[in-house]
Amino acid sequence: MPVAWNEPQAAEIVRRHVGQEGALLPILHDLQATFRCIPLPAVPFVAHALNLTRAEVHGVVSFYRDFRDAPPGRHVLKLCRAEACQAMEGDRIARQILDRFDLDWGGTTPDGRLTIEAVYCLGLCACAPAALLDEAPIGRLNDASPDELAHEVGA
Repeated sequence: MPVAWNEPQAAEIVRRHVGQEGALLPILHDLQATFRCIPLPAVPFVAHALNLTRAEVHGVVSFYRDFRDAPPGRHVLKLCRAEACQAMEGDRIARQILDRFDLDWGGTTPDGRLTIEAVYCLGLCACAPAALLDEAPIGRLNDASPDELAHEVGA
């Protein structure tokens, strides 16, 4: 469930970091941890607080893949798309998982239960194809994985 934008709460986050060199990234990380995304009002708010343009803040938010402008599902599945996982049939397994949940890359199920994202190397090459479910590593995905993941997320 997303947390509504709360300017006093955001101001406290900014206050903790303002004055630090390179405060933008720590502020954005803390905002996302609090609000589950970087809400639209956060961009001009942070820009004003750090004397940056909205374009500069938006550029950072849109450049880094882990920053979101909308909250993810209650569970986040990150499927590795790197070469080692592809060599071990990762593309085929990924397609089965996406089909199982009727999603495309970056999509969230209508009930908000699951978001599936592409990542480019998890460092789990020896266990390819690999994924992270809510930051917990899963190795050796196989044909049973779509149903196992559905069970894990309660779908």
